[in-house]
Amino acid sequence: KAGHIKVNGAPVKPAKEVQPGETVTAVMSPLTRTFKVLGAPGSRVGAKLVPQFAEDLTPPEEYARRREPEFQAPTLRPKGTG
Repeated sequence: KAGHIKVNGAPVKPAKEVQPGETVTAVMSPLTRTFKVLGAPGSRVGAKLVPQFAEDLTPPEEYARRREPEFQAPTLRPKGTG
């Protein structure tokens, strides 16, 4: 509902079924991940089999941004003052 997931650049409803060849973008603060759909499994599959159905197109810069200090979770007080 908040527009965090887009298929081919357009916001979608949660029940949207994706087709092979479509691009899915997910905003997972502070990271934005992009995938290309290669196919759909017939039933649920384990995490090891996911690369058969989706190609990760997320640029390496996105993963590097996640490690930057400014994107760390805020603390309530300075460490050691509790």
